[in-house]
Amino acid sequence: MFASSFLSLVAVYVVATLAAPTPSAASPTVQLDNATFVGTSDGTADSFLGIKFADAPRFNLPVPVGPYTGMQTVDAFGPACPQQGSNAVTTLADQLAGNPVASKLQARADVPPSEDCLNLNVYVPAGTNSTARLPVAVWIFGGGFETGSADTVDGGVIVKRSVELGEPVVYVGMNYRVSAFGFIAGQEVKAAGVGNIGLEDQRVALQWIQNWGESAGAISVALQMLTNGGDAGGLFHGAFMQSGAPIPVGDISRGQAEYDQLVQDTSCGNATDTLQCLRALPYDTLKLAVDQSPGIISEQSLRLAWLPRVDGRFLTDTPQNLVLQGSIAPIPHVSGNVNDEGTVFSLVNSMTVLDDTAFRAYMLSNYIDGATESDVGDLFDTDYPDDPTQGSPFGTGTNFSILPQYKRLAAIQGDLVFQAPRRFFVEHTYNRQPTWSFLSKRKPQSTFLAFIGAFHASDVAYNVFAPGDMTDYLVHFVNHGDPNGAGDGLIDWPQYDNNTRQQMTFVDDDDAPLVITNDTYRVDGFNKLTELSLQFPL
Repeated sequence: MFASSFLSLVAVYVVATLAAPTPSAASPTVQLDNATFVGTSDGTADSFLGIKFADAPRFNLPVPVGPYTGMQTVDAFGPACPQQGSNAVTTLADQLAGNPVASKLQARADVPPSEDCLNLNVYVPAGTNSTARLPVAVWIFGGGFETGSADTVDGGVIVKRSVELGEPVVYVGMNYRVSAFGFIAGQEVKAAGVGNIGLEDQRVALQWIQNWGESAGAISVALQMLTNGGDAGGLFHGAFMQSGAPIPVGDISRGQAEYDQLVQDTSCGNATDTLQCLRALPYDTLKLAVDQSPGIISEQSLRLAWLPRVDGRFLTDTPQNLVLQGSIAPIPHVSGNVNDEGTVFSLVNSMTVLDDTAFRAYMLSNYIDGATESDVGDLFDTDYPDDPTQGSPFGTGTNFSILPQYKRLAAIQGDLVFQAPRRFFVEHTYNRQPTWSFLSKRKPQSTFLAFIGAFHASDVAYNVFAPGDMTDYLVHFVNHGDPNGAGDGLIDWPQYDNNTRQQMTFVDDDDAPLVITNDTYRVDGFNKLTELSLQFPL
């Protein structure tokens, strides 16, 4: 969750079967409806880029496209959805200059954004027979619900590795609307039944995949697992989530202030129907106002302006309450974190939160709105104290205390939004469905970046941008619904349960890069954060 698509809130894959292309070394083709789509090939993977799957009427639900016709060339990425600009004091691009993960996740300058952006990219093993029925891995990008697009990832990396493993898969990357365009909130939005538009875009893309084959399994984001009473509707049958779980968000009315500010910053303040007025604005006028919203790399940090909320339609209750109610798609899933989830999100707010008094006031007003010091109890004194040796990057003593409250903020923000929700989720699913958990402690190789530790999204380098051990576990999961597959030399990844709490841990050790550890760190802090989240959702 941060600016310029640097990281993935949730890495998600969907397993399904999809119509195979007619192989051709120069220009592979595939038949959809009455149309022939012509892609491109590098000899290892055939790609079909920028296929439109739905229309995106502004501040309205997506509309699936009608029957395809004619000859369509799909050899270049389609436009990204409008991205939220940043009014931050600084940007992650400045803070993390030269970071290979950041540079790969930056939006492509050669593919300008457009509101007509609901397209997807398909990568297929080259030479796939037209009768083949391969599992499909679908990537739903991250970016803090503010930025991101499907074209930031070369799906050929996973496809090629799957072929090498003898377990070929098809890869699909989808666009969905972000920022206010995808997650506008407020009473007006709830009354119109158009909340969580970005999640609805994802659902329509999954339906598109199902329409072109018989569903065989899937991984979608945690919120896709909770909607529809936990009924996946045949759209997916598995989830592989990196740094994402049911987050502690509340009713869509909690976004009223952002909606009202958006109306005020445009010419819609005196309109009888403000939502309709926003729909009719010139794009540049609306985009300028949206860009004034506080972004993820700002003092507000992970208290996002635009994010999924309870709308009564897609989400009928808070995500964590839905988990408690058992409204969870009964599918195998993998859910994990990196060790230092909160560091990159603490680079700006730690510039103004400089002492213990400011820390307490910031947490109560920004993250636990409505809570009192009495509600919080000893959380700030015992579990997240003013002691850099207990802060993040974890296990670094007093090192990297670049600002007085930086490591303390990094610890509690990462735990509140990422780590505690992940543990809460696996604790409530392990006895219902096959569940695996992981922790990545692998850090960037650059010593310049040591101050952010094993930062949020650093794990994608091992399965999205270059093949690695996590790629292999992912391919096995897509094919077998189990990251161990048939066994291929990687160590066995045990299922999670509340007794042993075993999790796979990815570490920086050439001799033993994979170890099994226990998910028992910061137990009291996680439990208190979860209790507060249930009572005072974001």
